[in-house]
Amino acid sequence: MAVESRVTQEEIKKEPEKPIDREKTCPLLLRVFTTNNGRHHRMDEFTRGNVPASELQIYTWMDATLKELTSLVKEVFPEARKKGTHFSFATVFPEPMRQMYRMKDIGNTVSGRKGPDDSLTLQSQRFQIGDYLDIAITPPNRAPPLPMRMRPY
Repeated sequence: MAVESRVTQEEIKKEPEKPIDREKTCPLLLRVFTTNNGRHHRMDEFTRGNVPASELQIYTWMDATLKELTSLVKEVFPEARKKGTHFSFATVFPEPMRQMYRMKDIGNTVSGRKGPDDSLTLQSQRFQIGDYLDIAITPPNRAPPLPMRMRPY
């Protein structure tokens, strides 16, 4: 018999988060990998201790929002500052049973516009210290890529 979770994204968002005192709490090292082609890195790029070359290291807290992380990435990549640039966030985490990595989409932001995912925090998306953050950046003149279908039908 299969048991299925009935917890929805709305319920996850409603869970009260403990406020973090950034004056008293030590920040964590967030390893961020970015692409400028609108697609996330392939999972085989994270195998056997390897990581993609496009690493950005950010010291932040678990209550950091996706909009806050977007602004930190824009400080480093001037081409991402253009209004209308899309940022697609995903966590990359190890799957211990298979000795491989998995990816989970956690939200999207758009430079210069307010969006529903702007206020999502790492903590609310079940990010764990040691996970990676993969950000696919899409320039404003190109539409974000459509999700690939696994089968042609």
